[in-house]
Amino acid sequence: MYPMWRPYVPVARRRLDAAREMLALRKKGIAVSPIVIQGKTIATTVWGKAWCTHLERYSDYANRLPRGRTYVRNGSVVDLQISAGTIMARVQGSRLYTIKISVSKMGRAEWKKLCDVCAGGIDSLVGLLQGRFSAGVMERLCHHTEGMFPGPRQIKLDCSCPDDAYLCKHLAAVLYGIGARLDHQPELLFLLRQVDASELLTTSGAGLTGLPKATATDRVLVADDMAALFGLELDEKDEKSATVPSKARRAGRTPPPAVRVPARGRTAAKRSTTITIKVPRTILPKRPKRSR
Repeated sequence: MYPMWRPYVPVARRRLDAAREMLALRKKGIAVSPIVIQGKTIATTVWGKAWCTHLERYSDYANRLPRGRTYVRNGSVVDLQISAGTIMARVQGSRLYTIKISVSKMGRAEWKKLCDVCAGGIDSLVGLLQGRFSAGVMERLCHHTEGMFPGPRQIKLDCSCPDDAYLCKHLAAVLYGIGARLDHQPELLFLLRQVDASELLTTSGAGLTGLPKATATDRVLVADDMAALFGLELDEKDEKSATVPSKARRAGRTPPPAVRVPARGRTAAKRSTTITIKVPRTILPKRPKRSR
C-alpha cells in the first residue's frame, strides 16, 4: 500500500500561503529572510556559482536537484538563515516545511593547509569576498575534497516533509538557496565552516606559484572598496585644510596668495593647464596712499 501524499498545490497558491505564514511570523517578532531569484539564473557571482557547481558534482544529489532548482526559482524558500555550522530554512510546499542542515566544522589542519597553499594570492578581505583573485586560488578554495565547500558526508539533512528520500526537493531548494545567498553575503560561507577569512590574507610566504602580484591599480581599487564598505567620505573642507602649511596654521596666518599664469602654446590651449606661482607676501607692491 502506497503512502498518502498531499494533493498538488499550484505555485500561485503556494506563494499566497507563504506570504501569510511569513506575515504571521513577523507579527511574532521573528525575522525572516526569503530567497528571491530574478530570472532563471540562481547564482551570478563567483562564490554563488562555485557553490552550485560544487553541489552538482555529487551523484548523491543528482536525482533531486532539478526539482530543487524549480522550487527556489518560484520563491518557495521563504526563509533561510545561515549561522556557524547550521542552516535553518522554511520552504513552502503543500504546506510550510521546516529545514535544518548541519555542516561539519572545517578541521584546523585542513584550513591551515589551505591558507598556506593560497599564501600570496589574496591581497585584501574585500577582494577575497568579491572574488578578485587568480583562477589558481579559486581552484584551491573550491576543490571538491580539499577546498572550503563541504562534501556529502559533512552535511546532515533534515526536513519535516513526509518524503523518505535522503534529499527531498525542499532540501534541494535550500541548498541552491545558499548559493543565491552567497551572491550577496559571501562571508557567510566562512561563518558556516567556522573559519576566519582574514587568515587567508598574506603578502609573503611560499604558496601558489605564478600568481600575479598586486599592482598599484589593485591597491587603489581596494581603497575605494573599503571607503564604500564603511561609508567613509572625505569632506571638502578637510581636504582644503590639509593643503595649508603647518607653520601658517600654527601662527594663525593664511598662506601667501597664488598667482595663476596661463601657459602658452597650442598644447597648453588644448589641455587648459595652468602654472601656479606662489609669491611671498613681502615682495608684493604696496598700494599708494590716496591724497585727500
